[in-house]
Amino acid sequence: MHYPDVYIGTIEQYPDFSPSAIAKRQVDGGVALTPCGLEGDQQAEKAYHGGADRALCHFPREHYAWLRQQFPEEEDRFHPPAFGENLSTLGMTEDNVFIGDIFRWGDALIQVTQPRAPCYKLNHFLDCKNLSPLLQQSGRCGWLYRVVSTGNVSGDRPLELLTRNSEVSVAQAISIAFNMPFDEEQYRRLMSAAGISASWSKTMQMRLVNRKIEDFGRRLFGAEGK
Repeated sequence: MHYPDVYIGTIEQYPDFSPSAIAKRQVDGGVALTPCGLEGDQQAEKAYHGGADRALCHFPREHYAWLRQQFPEEEDRFHPPAFGENLSTLGMTEDNVFIGDIFRWGDALIQVTQPRAPCYKLNHFLDCKNLSPLLQQSGRCGWLYRVVSTGNVSGDRPLELLTRNSEVSVAQAISIAFNMPFDEEQYRRLMSAAGISASWSKTMQMRLVNRKIEDFGRRLFGAEGK
């Protein structure tokens, strides 16, 4: 049984940086889960965050211990919900969670849609220049959910796996998308995974059309990565 810590946040203004809702606070007690996420949770840049296929963000709690080892001088920064996640658990990782997995959570049902794609904002907010590429290369990205059925949820209601709908783990999806050379067969495999998000399916399709992998620089490093 995996009981999640639950977090929500509102959009805040930051000096010399774009608005963001990355700063989250823990929710005590029940909260409504809507088609677009937890009631009271916000997203600033909806082209990249939120929406039906990205309603919830889950980041494994055990990754923080690894990150504290990588950045011992910044270890105080690496505790949930530093990555702006909505859910944090122990025992659920990219290796044992699969694209398309449907979980019962309280009165709701949620489905894994894609890995999280780390972006430059993590570098900025955690003051670690190469944090996003490290997460991507190590496969410690977390994942996103769509809401299949709404309802009341809480941290004292476990995430229970109901159905496994694909043979592609989140770890494998990260490897295919971010860490291996161009591979048409693997892109088609990822696109065929039941439950994959529309945006990830489109990205893989565009690779097949363009016969190349898109540049990750701007996402990982911001304007300096153009």
